[in-house]
Amino acid sequence: MKSYVKVYGPPLMKAIKALEKVAIGLPEVCIWHTFFAYSPSLSNYGDISNYFADVGEVPEKRCNTIISKSGESLGEYDFFFEWFKKPTMNELNNLIEKVDEALAPLGVKYTLTTK
Repeated sequence: MKSYVKVYGPPLMKAIKALEKVAIGLPEVCIWHTFFAYSPSLSNYGDISNYFADVGEVPEKRCNTIISKSGESLGEYDFFFEWFKKPTMNELNNLIEKVDEALAPLGVKYTLTTK
């Protein structure tokens, strides 16, 4: 199951970085976004740790699970959180709260669709 995020308005890159920071703190999800296709190789701990260095420290165990293995299935969305198991309503509400907090300072609007 995935929770897709569509960001409306600039700054898109800052919004993606804010969503990455949310993901680091949510061990029950992995992520994918529009810029991963253009990112350098993210196949080992060092690459992943370096990529996320400006967002926050990612523990080695988390580096193995933070990036989705299901690939580029974004469609019209900019970002997704892929759940390792079906999320509870509390987990979804927690995600919405964290995304609200992360994106509010940027002034962007967004939609979040879980399917």
